[in-house]
Amino acid sequence: MLSETSPSDGPATVKFPHRTRRGVLMGLSVPQSLGVAVTGLLLLTVLLTSGVLGALKLLPLWALLLAGVFVRHRGRSLADWAPIAARYALRRAKGQLVWLARPTTRPRREGQLHLPGTTASLRVATAPNGHFGAVHDPHAGTLTAVVRVSARAFALLDPATQSANVTGWGRTLAALARTGHVARIQVLERTVPDSGDALNRYWHEHGDTETPLAGDIYRDLLDAAGPAAAPHEAYVALALDMKAARRLINQGGGGLTGAFSVLNQLTSTFDQSARNAGLAPGGWLSAGEVAAVIRTAYDPASSAALDQWSETGRPQADPAAAGPVVLVEKGDRIQTDTAHHATFWIENWPRTETSPGFLHQLLFTSGVRRTLSITYTPKGLDSALKDVQRKKASVIADAAERARKGQVDSEEDAVEYADVKERERQLIAGHADVALTGLLTVSAESGDELNSACAAIETAAVATMTDLRRLTWQQAEAFTRATLPLALAA
Repeated sequence: MLSETSPSDGPATVKFPHRTRRGVLMGLSVPQSLGVAVTGLLLLTVLLTSGVLGALKLLPLWALLLAGVFVRHRGRSLADWAPIAARYALRRAKGQLVWLARPTTRPRREGQLHLPGTTASLRVATAPNGHFGAVHDPHAGTLTAVVRVSARAFALLDPATQSANVTGWGRTLAALARTGHVARIQVLERTVPDSGDALNRYWHEHGDTETPLAGDIYRDLLDAAGPAAAPHEAYVALALDMKAARRLINQGGGGLTGAFSVLNQLTSTFDQSARNAGLAPGGWLSAGEVAAVIRTAYDPASSAALDQWSETGRPQADPAAAGPVVLVEKGDRIQTDTAHHATFWIENWPRTETSPGFLHQLLFTSGVRRTLSITYTPKGLDSALKDVQRKKASVIADAAERARKGQVDSEEDAVEYADVKERERQLIAGHADVALTGLLTVSAESGDELNSACAAIETAAVATMTDLRRLTWQQAEAFTRATLPLALAA
């Protein structure tokens, strides 16, 4: 939910709704409900076969099962942790926590990215007109295009321009969501190491090396600052839902040809709308450029070589070499070719009105290499309104039950009900409804450096009023969704 004020009323502000903790049944999540059901069935079976005395003998078992349902660890019940731990243990038993790129003599599918885990089937293809490339996910039925964007420093803009850019970005999301053909929109902002090659190339092309005094000073500055530079890169990924757009795809020729035709229309819509949000699209990435972005996520040290090999100034890589050579997954981190990574989930966003630039301190934490990914998943109007009605009914029912029992009112329910009503008003007013997922990956060259960087990021998050939770036993999949501009489902 986004609250805005017009420029004449003052600076724009943003506010996020309270994250509900309601479950599917009586406040219990699906694993908790299953745990209660299994406990009840076991108790009934023991009572029918052994009577009350037999049930009393198994009292420690009932206590253990109920503890698994209601005892919480790091914000989750033990029942919620069970499937996560079970999947990790199963993958460990199968030896899937270590992934190695193995040479093969078998024919390879053209454009295959050869990524680990659930992204193994992804391949990158080029549009028939040759203008851009896109990543095809045959299992999810999506075709994803990626554009590199730039913008003026938001913190340096005047309040009126900030408000206009915030409003423009909201309209951009609404325009894409209302098409009904977009599966997800991902915004990815990252810092990457830089050899200084791009700076030197720009200086040689546009500078005057023969300028007295100034030329020598610039050369010295480039020699000193180039290797220490950590430029920021921002990308937007649009994932076309090929199932939802089937009719238009068939009209465009069917298959990937028709899908590229529809995707081309979406990219044009984004280019026009993004400029109203103060963004400058830098051209949609080719297949080789998409592979280069993926490659530098797994192997940050390769960015220097890719810059030096590039003839166009935009790094490119062979799709077959986009994935890592080695990936080792541990409980709270992973290690790839030249870096260690830890991924955090943004559990809570600011719940009070704050500036749209509230993430500035998190994004510009000194000495930390990180990647921030925000994924928007559009929801249809009908399903969104049904979800609103369901949540309103749940809040009202809980309040009525507490009143019947003579319990005090819950302020948390009152805040949640106000957020739901505000969401309903925005839907009626014509705003698009999106689900928001934020992930942040911290990278470093060693384990000790990673620990220090994570501590710095967690400290910065407190100042931005966001709650970070370091993921456990989910690091490999979380890294893929947080650092690769593929608009994958969270």
